[in-house]
Amino acid sequence: MTTQQLYNQIQQKKSFLCIGLDVDLDKIPQHLLQTEDPIFEFNKAIINATHDLCVSYKPNTAFYEAYGLKGWQSLEKTIRYINENYPDIFTIADAKRGDIGNTSSMYAKAFFEDLKFDSVTVAPYMGRDSVEPFLAFENKHTIMLALTSNQGAFDFQTIQANDKPLYQTVLETSKNWKNSKNLMYVVGATKAEYFKEIRSIVPDAFLLVPGVGAQGGNLVDVCKFGMNNKVGLLINSSRGIIYASNGTDFAESARKEALKLQSEMALILEQN
Repeated sequence: MTTQQLYNQIQQKKSFLCIGLDVDLDKIPQHLLQTEDPIFEFNKAIINATHDLCVSYKPNTAFYEAYGLKGWQSLEKTIRYINENYPDIFTIADAKRGDIGNTSSMYAKAFFEDLKFDSVTVAPYMGRDSVEPFLAFENKHTIMLALTSNQGAFDFQTIQANDKPLYQTVLETSKNWKNSKNLMYVVGATKAEYFKEIRSIVPDAFLLVPGVGAQGGNLVDVCKFGMNNKVGLLINSSRGIIYASNGTDFAESARKEALKLQSEMALILEQN
C-alpha cells in the first residue's frame, strides 16, 4: 500500500484511527475460550465490527509469540483475514525489530513476504544497516521508533547529543538512509509538545501515535501540532477499544468506542 492509498482511505472514512490487536487470553470474553482458536475469533469479531471506522490494524506480535506456535498461527490467520476481506486496511506488525543486516533481512522477509504486512515497527539503536533491509521492500513501510510514550523514553531519547536531543539526531540521520521515503515514525501521544519540532524535521512522513486514551494522550493536541497537509497521522488505540466489554457484546462495545474516536477525527478533518 502506498501512502497515497492510505491517505485516500483517510479521506473516504474520515478517520485516521489505528486499532491495536493486543490480545490477552486473560482479558477476552470467557465464552471465546471454548472455541478452537480464541485469539482469532476475538480478532475477527473486532475487525468485522470496526473495519469501516479505522484505516489500520496493528497486532503487537508479543501478544501472539507469548502463546507459542498456536499464537503465531492466530497471527497468520488474522493478517490473512484482513488482507482477503478488507484489503484497503493498512496493516502494521508491531514487532520493534532491529538487528544486524542479515538478521534484519530475515525479519523483513518474515513480515513483508511471508505474512504480507504492509509495515513493521523497528528500533533504530543499531543504526543504518539494521533498518535499510526493511526499507528495501517496495510499497512496504518501516515505522521507526522516534519518541515513545513510555516513562523510560527520557532515559535516552531526550538526552543532549551534539547540542540537540538524541531523538532529533535519529530523525535527521534516518532521512539520509537508502529508500528513506518508506519511513514512518512512532511518536507517543503523551509527548504532544514535541510534535512541532518533529514536524520541522520530517514534515511529510506519517507518524504512528500510540498513547491516546488509556495512556492519557490528547487527540486534539496531537492533531494541532502533528497533522500535515495529508493528515500524516495514524492514531492508535488498543485497550480502550478492544476491551470495552468482556461480555458477549464485546464487538458491539468495541465499535461504540471506535466510533467515538472516528467521530472526533471526522470533526478535526472537517475543521482542517
